[in-house]
This record gives sequence, C-alpha cells and structure tokens, in this order.
Amino acid sequence: MEQNKNLVFIISLIICAVIAIWAVVFNANFTVASNAMFSFFTVDFGWLYCVAMIIFVVFCAYLAFSKYGKITLGEDGEKPEYSTLSWIAMLFGCGMGVGLVFWGVAEPMAFFAGPASGIEPMSSEAANFAMKAAFMHWGISPWANYAIMGLALAYFGFRKKQNSMISTTLVPLMGEKLAKGWLGKTIDVMAVFATVAGVVTSLGLGVMQINSGLNMVLDVPSNLTVQIVIILIISVIYIWTAASGIEKGIKFISDINLYLFVGLMIAGFLIGPKVEILNNLIGGTGAYIQNFIKDSLLVDGYGDNSWTFSWRIFYWAWFIAWAPFVGVFIARISRGRTIRQFIMGVALVPALMSIVWFSIFGSLGLHLASSGVLSSDEIYAIAAAPEIGLFMVLKHYPLAKVLSLVAIVLLNTFFITSANSGTFVLSMLSTEGAQNPPKKKMVIWGIIQSIMAIGMMLAGGLKPLQTISIAAAFPFIFIMFAEIVSLGIILGKEKIAK
Repeated sequence: MEQNKNLVFIISLIICAVIAIWAVVFNANFTVASNAMFSFFTVDFGWLYCVAMIIFVVFCAYLAFSKYGKITLGEDGEKPEYSTLSWIAMLFGCGMGVGLVFWGVAEPMAFFAGPASGIEPMSSEAANFAMKAAFMHWGISPWANYAIMGLALAYFGFRKKQNSMISTTLVPLMGEKLAKGWLGKTIDVMAVFATVAGVVTSLGLGVMQINSGLNMVLDVPSNLTVQIVIILIISVIYIWTAASGIEKGIKFISDINLYLFVGLMIAGFLIGPKVEILNNLIGGTGAYIQNFIKDSLLVDGYGDNSWTFSWRIFYWAWFIAWAPFVGVFIARISRGRTIRQFIMGVALVPALMSIVWFSIFGSLGLHLASSGVLSSDEIYAIAAAPEIGLFMVLKHYPLAKVLSLVAIVLLNTFFITSANSGTFVLSMLSTEGAQNPPKKKMVIWGIIQSIMAIGMMLAGGLKPLQTISIAAAFPFIFIMFAEIVSLGIILGKEKIAK
C-alpha cells in the first residue's frame, strides 16, 4: 500500500534523473531532440494552442457570471483561509514569479526591434505593437489558463473532499477506475515533471538576472561560479520557507514580495515619462481589449507566422506547461473562496497588475529607445540578453543605483516565492495530494531542483530543458479540456439556492 502511495514520487524521481543525465551528459543530442519536439508541436499545433487559450478565458467568464459563481470552494458559508491581500500576494508570486521582472523592460524592447511581419522595426507603430503584445502575453489569458486547473483542484479538494491530484479532477468524466489507474498516475507524473522543469528554468533565469544586476550595480563578476553560489544560497532559503509551511514561510515571503513589487512600480512611475506611461496604459489596454479575439487567434494561413510561433505560441505553451504547478498551489491557498471570487481574483487582479507593470517599465525602455538615448546596438543587446535590460535602462534615470538594488532584492523574493511554492506543490503531488506534505519530501525536491539548475547551467544553458518541458506539456491542453467537461458534469449536479 505504501509503495503504491509513493508510486508517483518514485517514477517522477526516475524520470527527472534520466532527463537530467541526458541533458547534462549528452547536451547536444538533448538540445536537438527538444528543439525538434517543440518545433513539431508549435508549427503543426499552433492553432490548437490559440484555440485552447481563448476557450479557457470564455469558460472562466461563463462560470464567474453564472449561477455557479456563488458556490463555495469548501463548506457552504466557510470563510477564506487567508486574507485577500495575502492570497493575491501568494498566487501572484507563484504564477508569474521572476518572469515579470525579467521581461518587463526586455520584451517590449524586443518587439520594438523585431515586431511581427508587416510592421517597420523601431517605428512608432512598432512601439505601440510592443505594448499591446506584452499586455496580451501577460494579461488575462495565462491567468485564465491557471484558473481552469486551480478551480478544478480546489472544487474537488475542498468541496468534494477528494485528494488534490490532477487525476482526481477527471473522475466524473473518465470514471474511478481509469482516473485512479495507470492513466491517472501517468497524468500525475507528467504534472510533476512539468513542475520540476518549469521551476528549474525559472530559477536559472532569475539567477542570471540577479548576477547581471549585481555586476552592473556592485561590480560583482558575472560568471558561472557566482551564479552557482547564488543558487546555493537562495536554495537554502526557499527550502527552509517551504518546509516552514504556507503560513510561516511562503505567505511571509509573498507578502514582502508584493510590497516590494508595488513599491518599485510606484518608483518607476515617479521617475519615468509619466504622460507616456499613462498613454501606453490607456491606449495599450484599449488596443488589447479591442483586438483580443483577433490577437488570441493570431495564426496566418498563408503569411509569415515566424513571430507568432517564436513568441505567442511559445508563451501559450509555456503557460500551459506551468498550469499544473500554479494550479495546484493556487487551489491549495483558495479554500473558502466562492467560484466567482476565485476566478475574479486569479484571472483578473494579477493580469491588471502585470499590465500596469509593463506600462511603466516597458515605457521606461521604449522612451529611451524612441528618443535616441539608447543606440540600436544597445536595443538589440537588450533583446538578445533580457537579463541585462532592466539595469541598462534604469541607469539612465534618477536613483538608478537605489532602484537597481531594490530590483535585485525583488528578484530574490520572486525567485524564492516561485521555488518554495514549487517545492510545496511537488511534495503535494508526490504524496497523494496531501494538503500539508512531509517536510522530508520538500527538502528532497528542493535539493533536486537546485542540482538540476546547476547541472543545466554547467551543461551550457537552461533553454533545452525549458523547450522539452513545453513539448512534454502538450497533452495538458487535452487534460484541461477534460477538466472543463468534468467540472461541467459535477457542477450540473449542484443544488444551488435561488
């Protein structure tokens, strides 16, 4: 019985070990294989990613405003486990993590320098396109994707008192035998691998940017040795905070992270081109809303899809790969919320915060680029090496060193919130969905993530691991479609008071 209970844990460890050895020892072969897989899924199934993401948005909107919105994720009348502020801080830190700081300046600059086909690079049209595209990638679509997975897990876990395993959410559709049998175990193992690969990649990207910031602000050398030291130091912190539990560790760091994030946004607005920021916020949001359906389905039957495949489809695939990890965690912290509160909080609030962030920091970079302060070589350098973008831009504004130091601290807290929530989720998924998994497993998973990040960096980079994790997560499109159907079946049996 104990062996069966640990089956997902054991198989997941074996798969992670095999992938890690393949990636480190046979890196060239691993890179070729991962690129081939990713190319196949994005080019041949790019249309499916586009359709999936818009279906997730539509389904979330339907549930939020339907009669089912008043259903509590728990007992009727149960109060939320965490305050609204702490809840938003935790789901935001887990769901976007270091990505916002990493791409906040660099992504609009990359789109400004290399926009979609038919737009002249480094033109005013390219600048407007850059903001709209960034809003699309970090707006409501990825969060609706997370909400589908999280809502299914929270509903079955707290309303139906089932374990918090992805396979459990499919029982109404697949039946007990299949969902709890080999197919269900396979799905749960896939979720573990997607989580490990996603967190490890995020850790690597975060470390690169932290090192770049320390190099530009404090002249700390930017090299692999320093990056490994940073990983080791922060690994101790995220393992400790994960093992301390949600209340004592994860919630505490997430609250600090949110204050730093909002503080840096306010500072960025005050030192930046305020009218330009507000124009981008309002105009960019308007363009985003107006073109939402068209941009969600941005595949051309006969034209050039290279930008779409490189950016939009890549992002949709990446966010779907993150759905098991983020979904499990936001489900775990959402007990006592109604379905309406859950969807509005998960799909709307962080999306709005992300849009404001890009309005401010995207404008800081685009203002320098469009006014000629940054040379074309510097613009292309930021597009090619996103980890340096924020610090290259901040040095042209007042309080550059102070804000850069705050940004480095924020990178660390985002780094920690992603890693400790990922460690907690991995422990849940490998302990039959236990709400408070054993600390021993948290330590094991924390160490595994740290070793894999160091191994991949020693082997030459994290990109192949990110690529293969996205390719391997392709089946989650169908799993999430199945969860939508499963939720529809079970919600249809709810007796809702008028």
